[in-house]
Amino acid sequence: MTGIEVRYMRAGDEPAVLAFARELPPHDLLFLPRDITQPKVLDAWMHEIERGRLTSLLAFRGAEVVGCATLVRDPLSWSPHVGELRVVVARTVRGQGLGRMLSEDVGRLAVETGIEKLVAHMTPDQTGAVTVFETMGYRAEALLRDHVKDGAGVTHDLVILSLDVARFRARAAAYGLGTLEASS
Repeated sequence: MTGIEVRYMRAGDEPAVLAFARELPPHDLLFLPRDITQPKVLDAWMHEIERGRLTSLLAFRGAEVVGCATLVRDPLSWSPHVGELRVVVARTVRGQGLGRMLSEDVGRLAVETGIEKLVAHMTPDQTGAVTVFETMGYRAEALLRDHVKDGAGVTHDLVILSLDVARFRARAAAYGLGTLEASS
C-alpha cells in the first residue's frame, strides 16, 4: 500500500497506539481479551512484547497508526504450536487490503517461529473480516455464544477461525499458489 510503513511495535509507540485504539469503534475491540484503549493494558502489552510472548506490527501513515497485527504465543502452554492472530485496522483505510497484508505478514512470522496452527477471534457480524480470513484459508472452528460483553453490558457471540499452517502450505503448493512465506 502506498504511503503506509509497516514495522515492529517498540517502546515509544504507546501514545500513537493509544490514539489509534481510541479512534476504533468499541465493537471492533470486542474480540480482544483486554481493552487496548486503557494505558495500563498498553503497558502490559509492551511488557509482553519485551518478554517475547507477543510480536506486534504497526502500520503507519505518517506518524499516525492505521493498523496493528499481533501474534500471540505461549511456549509454556499445552499448545505451544498454536498462535493467535489479532488484527485491527482504522476505519479510514478499510477495504484497501491493509488488514490482509498485516495478517499475511504475521502469518509469515508465525511460520518462522514454528507455529503450526493460527487462530483468530472475531464477532460473527464482522463479515468483512470473516471473509478476508476465509479467503486466506481460515475455517470456522467454534462459535461461543454470548461470550463477550460490550461497554453497555450487551453480550455478543465470538467466532473462532483457524488455519492449519502445514495443510494450507501443502494445498497452496499443490495448486501452484503462493504460501504464507511467499505471499505479500
